[in-house]
Amino acid sequence: MGSVRKASAWLGLVDDNDDERYYDDDYAEGQESGEAWVTDPRVKVASETAEEKGRRIGTVTPDSFRDARGIGELFRDGVPVIINLTAMEPTDAKRVVDFAAGLTFGLRGTIERVATRVFLLTPANTEIVSGEAAGRPTDGFFNQS
Repeated sequence: MGSVRKASAWLGLVDDNDDERYYDDDYAEGQESGEAWVTDPRVKVASETAEEKGRRIGTVTPDSFRDARGIGELFRDGVPVIINLTAMEPTDAKRVVDFAAGLTFGLRGTIERVATRVFLLTPANTEIVSGEAAGRPTDGFFNQS
């Protein structure tokens, strides 16, 4: 409110209804929908879109053999799973790999070693595309041998 308007309001020449300009009658407090409030709405949209298109990949870093159930549930739902066994003891890691091998055999999937103690489980309807020298010349500019 400007100084002239304040002086006019003090003298009673104009109504002092500054507050009314800022209120909206249609404003209702609280959420009207029953959905939970999410900090970043892209998180929900991205996960729903990925689930609809079947583009989800689960990553599991088990601490013990008890976490094998989570691996099995994801894989049973048709989700490819990356298992990172670097944080486990070697004996428990062997048990998880044996479990994963039986799981992929029973559900007609595949198991592939990606790196040391890291494995990829893929369901039967998933194709793995290798990024190796497909169409790249072997004796080109970047050949360092």
